[in-house]
Amino acid sequence: MTNNEYDLIVIGAGGAGSTAAGNAAGSGKRVALIESDKLGGTCLNYGCDPTKTLLHTASVLYHARHASTLGLCIPQAEADWAAVQAHVRQVQETIRGGTPEQARAGIAAQGIDLFMGEAMFTSRHEIRVNGETLRGKRFVIATGTTALIPDIEGLAEAGYITNVEAVSLPELPKRLVVIGGGPIGLEFAQMFSRFGAQVVVLERDRQPLPREDSELAMALCSQLTAEGIRLEFGVEMRCGSVDNERGKHIHFHGEEGREEDLVADQLLVAVGRLPALDALNLEAAGVEYTEEGITTDATLRTNVPHIWAAGDITSKHQFTHVASDQGELVAHNVFARKPKAFDDRFIPWVTFTDPELARVGLSEADLQEAKIEYRLGRAHFNKLDRALANDQTFGSVKLLADADGKILGGHILGANAGELIAPVVYAMRFGLTVKRIAGAMLPYPTMAEAVRWAAAQI
Repeated sequence: MTNNEYDLIVIGAGGAGSTAAGNAAGSGKRVALIESDKLGGTCLNYGCDPTKTLLHTASVLYHARHASTLGLCIPQAEADWAAVQAHVRQVQETIRGGTPEQARAGIAAQGIDLFMGEAMFTSRHEIRVNGETLRGKRFVIATGTTALIPDIEGLAEAGYITNVEAVSLPELPKRLVVIGGGPIGLEFAQMFSRFGAQVVVLERDRQPLPREDSELAMALCSQLTAEGIRLEFGVEMRCGSVDNERGKHIHFHGEEGREEDLVADQLLVAVGRLPALDALNLEAAGVEYTEEGITTDATLRTNVPHIWAAGDITSKHQFTHVASDQGELVAHNVFARKPKAFDDRFIPWVTFTDPELARVGLSEADLQEAKIEYRLGRAHFNKLDRALANDQTFGSVKLLADADGKILGGHILGANAGELIAPVVYAMRFGLTVKRIAGAMLPYPTMAEAVRWAAAQI
């Protein structure tokens, strides 16, 4: 090979791309990795890691201020926003493996050639970055997604932020309007509310969190409302003038003709994600794609045999754990004689509010629509001894199973639901029935007992 020829060229250094590049380099292949922004992708820089750090910090502040029910009197609990931001940056640096320079050195130590710049295909086997042409035998596209900006009258003129800016605002907004009532919107809404902002969430759909169990989603929204977050669903909106003294103006109208004007310091757009495809010039490579992303088969191969895609750019499940698993799989598949299919049957996900809302498998609505008979088992945390001791009694576990006890879906609303969903994932992945789960001895007192009691009820 010449200096610019590679066994594999990976475009995108997020969860999917970095995993694919590392695994391929570890097997002795010559690998190039291209990244147009920051190493680590959206999750590390603008998504999962900074938002969960901020959510945890806000939760500590909130519970310190509401500790009187535990017999605690904490006279002063205040947030130093600059110090909070410094903590977030420290967490990101630790996860990244040091400073950006140290992270780049770590990639080089794996034997990967790193190119920081925008990638553009010039042919099926060639790609251009920073004026340099690289030639690859195989490619993995893992460029991820960007924030979807809705077509709302006056939005561009009023000015808005997305998750990219929201995780590193220099100042806390006093009044925040969140456009979008999905997981991202609700997480940011609660985080900023607990830091002291007045928050209003505006959502066009009538159903909050439409991918979740509707009963638990409504219960979560009632909890957020009780904290002082205003949630408006089924609304249409437009943005008005910007007053430097008063702020940004938003007009919305909801059900039954109700209309209202709001004023905010910041507008946060959180209505979804779009595939980051514009700069790639996929036509030159002959790769087929739609507005939803790159089209692949079950093994993550595109219509061009030597080009593959992984992560958010191709998956309807836009989660870091999915991207990482797909990155690992595609690193195998691009060199394998018999590529393996990606298994998307048991993908869990979590809305990281407080309480958390976790899900794996089918919901009651899914089963009813498919006319599949099921049995329901439920355990409420307000009946669980550990939840009572921890003052974490809000929420419940719902398990859905067929007549033979095979678990069809699991839904948990409660403290640390993202951790508690794990035994349900294992049960579904390895075929454990509710009888097996109910028969397992668990330590007392623990929150995980709720999963066992829900299984026992079935």
